Amino acid sequence: MSPPQPSPMPRHHPITRLFHWVIAALVFVMIPVGIAMTSEGFAELRNQLFILHKGLGTVLLVLVALRILWRLLHKPPPPPPTMSLLQRRLAGLTHGFLYVLLVVMTVTGYVRVVGGGFPIELLDRFGIPTLLPEMPVWADRMSVLHKFTAYLLTGAIAAHIAAAVHHALFEKDGIMSRIWPPVGGRG
Repeated sequence: MSPPQPSPMPRHHPITRLFHWVIAALVFVMIPVGIAMTSEGFAELRNQLFILHKGLGTVLLVLVALRILWRLLHKPPPPPPTMSLLQRRLAGLTHGFLYVLLVVMTVTGYVRVVGGGFPIELLDRFGIPTLLPEMPVWADRMSVLHKFTAYLLTGAIAAHIAAAVHHALFEKDGIMSRIWPPVGGRG
């Protein structure tokens, strides 16, 4: 008789995992596009990069709002029992910080663009009106906050990835299996 196998680690809901990876993919596109659109080397593409960044940012704003709503309605699985209290608290703080930064990033981007009197072509294409009047002073303030938040978000993402790598390579606790994308029949 073989020894009992440990039960598999509880996974996040497939919708949670889908939100996680789609939002991650959008952010991983948006950060370099944001850098490129403000760089001198991309001057001839600047307008197209701005249009892409604004469109993806608008989609990201909606997805982040939906993700937070989903999170409020669907409790995540408990952390693995092998995680220390410190690791659990750090994970909770990091996840909360990521949510806050994503909200601040997308809202400041929206206020920057609309308050500055610029169009969001994706919204225009679907006949969706802007929610704010032109506010040049606020647009300038939001631009500064948007850039600062980009640095914080990049750092928080790096910490998040570092923790995932740590769990995969050193802890070997299977925590990545909880959030792995719902593909290939493993959902």
